Amino acid sequence: MNKTSNETIIEILLVEDNLSDIRLTQEAIKECKIENNLHVVRDGIEALDFLRKKGKYANAPRPCLILLDLNMPRKDGREVLAEIKADPELKRIPVIILTTSKSEDDIFITYDHCANCYITKPNDIEEFFKTITTIENFWLELVKLPFNGAQHKNL
Repeated sequence: MNKTSNETIIEILLVEDNLSDIRLTQEAIKECKIENNLHVVRDGIEALDFLRKKGKYANAPRPCLILLDLNMPRKDGREVLAEIKADPELKRIPVIILTTSKSEDDIFITYDHCANCYITKPNDIEEFFKTITTIENFWLELVKLPFNGAQHKNL
């Protein structure tokens, strides 16, 4: 399994409502040999419940990285991002916007709410796999992540 330098498993939360995109992401991660734990929720309400360990997610692990779609039912990704980055317990978890939107407004809004990066999903499967590989190489191998997005004990 891919591990950080202190040998901890990377937990990834995928927030995506489209079943085809979920399957494609899972397949891309499998194809890219990413052997981390991938958790999937289908809308913004579920995402926040997962992150706050509510209801059926009471035992959910704290993700080290979030892949967040923008256009979802019940609570969209823009709202979810704003809540994550406003919450002292969650704000350090890196959030990658992974969406079909190419809207300049969405790009500005998400960076205003402290998204860590904005990636437009490629339409081509091979390009999508390359995108996931790039995410893996950068975010899971090169970058030092705060352990499970936890708040520093001195803050």
